[in-house]
Amino acid sequence: MAAVAEQAARKRPLVRRTSSTAPGGPRRHLGPWLAIAPFYVLFAVFGAFPVVFSLYLSFQDWDGIGDMRFVGLQQYGWLLQDSVFWHSVLNTFEIWLLSTVPMLFLALVLAFLLHSQVRFGGALRVAYFIPNVTSMVAMTIVFGSVFAQTGLLNSGLKSVGLGGVGWLSSEWGIKSAISLMIIWRWVGYNALIFLAGIQAIPTEHFEAARMDGANSWQTLFRVVVPQLRPVILFAAVTSTINGLQIFTESQVLFQTDDVGTTGGPGQEGMTIVLYLWQKAFKDHQFGYGAAMGWVLFAIIAVFTIVNWRLVSGRQDGGSRRGR
Repeated sequence: MAAVAEQAARKRPLVRRTSSTAPGGPRRHLGPWLAIAPFYVLFAVFGAFPVVFSLYLSFQDWDGIGDMRFVGLQQYGWLLQDSVFWHSVLNTFEIWLLSTVPMLFLALVLAFLLHSQVRFGGALRVAYFIPNVTSMVAMTIVFGSVFAQTGLLNSGLKSVGLGGVGWLSSEWGIKSAISLMIIWRWVGYNALIFLAGIQAIPTEHFEAARMDGANSWQTLFRVVVPQLRPVILFAAVTSTINGLQIFTESQVLFQTDDVGTTGGPGQEGMTIVLYLWQKAFKDHQFGYGAAMGWVLFAIIAVFTIVNWRLVSGRQDGGSRRGR
């Protein structure tokens, strides 16, 4: 009897359980899908829909209330002839250059110092990260009083026999003031990113550098920087994306009557996003503002692709040499 039962079991076809034949059927996935559904609903309403609608809006002439009028690529043609827009592009790149390069270098030095055996390292890490979570509107108001003609910074310069600087009235004074605020906000954040990368470097490399008689600067530039290159380029990409979207610093720093919408005297603080905000929400040219936003997206995409190509190109070259 046992042999007969065994033969019958062998002849019985093997049934694989699928989502429809498993206990509970398709309904067993209903709970997990419902758990993550709120994220996708919110993303569709507040993320995907505004992006798609802004692209559609860039081909329309609309004041936000009346009927839309299709104008095709005319909005983008106006941008090419808009001297204020190109001035804002130049301002944005100049501010980005003045802020990003010093900020990344300072963040790298701070991360290297934090990695060393310094006292109160944990407290310093918290202190460096605080500016990144502080309200930029509030801190811009504080910086505005510091950079004023009779502010704290000029008072300090005069106390040591130096003349005051027109931080909020001259071309490079305005750009330097905005750049200093950006450096203050992001240097600690990038320092912590660099610190995480430095801590991933094997300790044997630092010990070998000390045995070879390398000082701190030689260790930083000959040991840390080569192995930290992917992290440095990641920070450069994210800093570029953030730097090309400067808005709060310029808008709040010159928020006196109508000056806040022009970026200060001579429009030297006018950035791309500030000009976008001015055309869309002050002049009610929403189609023109949407077109400007997509041009900014294209500029950021080009910079991101260039940085990615630099990273992948160097890594591929290194891997081929290793082979």
